Amino acid sequence: MKPILILQLRPIDEVADNEFQAFLHHGGLQEEETHRIRMERESVAGIDLTQYAGVIMGGGPSNISDDEAIKPEFQRRFEAELFPLFDQLFELDLPYLGSCYGLGALINYADGLVSKAQYGEQAGPTTIFLQEAAKTDALLAGLPLSFLAFVGHKEACQFVPKGGVLLAGSEACPVQIIRFKQNIYATQFHVELDAQGMIVRIQNYQNHGYFDPASAETLIQAVKKVEAQVPHQMLRRFVVRCREA
Repeated sequence: MKPILILQLRPIDEVADNEFQAFLHHGGLQEEETHRIRMERESVAGIDLTQYAGVIMGGGPSNISDDEAIKPEFQRRFEAELFPLFDQLFELDLPYLGSCYGLGALINYADGLVSKAQYGEQAGPTTIFLQEAAKTDALLAGLPLSFLAFVGHKEACQFVPKGGVLLAGSEACPVQIIRFKQNIYATQFHVELDAQGMIVRIQNYQNHGYFDPASAETLIQAVKKVEAQVPHQMLRRFVVRCREA
């Protein structure tokens, strides 16, 4: 199998490594089946997507909707580099699964609106509800119609852009899963997260505006009791789809 390209954008090593290991573990992947790029450190310019079976893009503290003047240089760089990468992705209809920022980047490319105006969600679990279109979707068919997933985002997709198919939402955020073409998916929730991974993020992002820092220990105790298994099924199905492509 061609490798799966895993794109990350987390400057904190502990969180980046935890996310990468979660993609491997819950996706049923071996490290040698992947090509990992931390975009905050490495360029993605010139990548030939025909050399990959699929692409997974994770989340991070970067926000699409931040003013360009306050974005760090590395974010301005990789956001510019992502546009030609998405050009290839859509031309090939290559399997893609973006989570959190991976959704925002995709929506931004597709002329949608990513904004902090509404639909942000505090770090923690939420209930995802599949839409009618999900019942016959190749990646989602047969999954429970509602399930728990971990979220934490200040910005969100404000409407489904042209060409997108809405597959799931939550009470607080209407766009939780979206698909373009046949193989390009993105989720607002984190497909790779489990309770331990959520705790790592709460500990490292206490002062990043995702929640009141004084509530960190309360959040940690709450997430310890949460099992969010269906997002892992979705991730594993995506990996199988890449292998079979």
